[in-house]
Amino acid sequence: MGQDRADLGFGDPSDDLDLSDFQPRKAPVPRPRLGETNRAAEAAGFRSREPKPSESQAEGAGEAVPQRRRRTGRNVQFNLKVRQETIDAYCALADQMGWGLGETLEKAVELLEQRYAQVGRPAP
Repeated sequence: MGQDRADLGFGDPSDDLDLSDFQPRKAPVPRPRLGETNRAAEAAGFRSREPKPSESQAEGAGEAVPQRRRRTGRNVQFNLKVRQETIDAYCALADQMGWGLGETLEKAVELLEQRYAQVGRPAP
């Protein structure tokens, strides 16, 4: 036979969990003051995952990395293997135009369709 599994305590017939006295709270729990949770987290040794600006960005020197994430309704992922130069040019164009990466791809497809609509495709 196989190995015995460790008892995790689920479904143990000797557990008599009585929830008959359980009642929902009558009043909402008060929210902590602004910044209080951050101070408590720092005191407990937790580190924030929020990106912190570098010293040059904090001082206003250098270029800030553009934020490309937006709520757009685009929800399908499309992965390609391309050369690094292609990615750099694509991102530079998107940044220059102020477009997101998905929007840039959509505009590129529109332009390609306009240019090559007659090639290999019957006219509607």
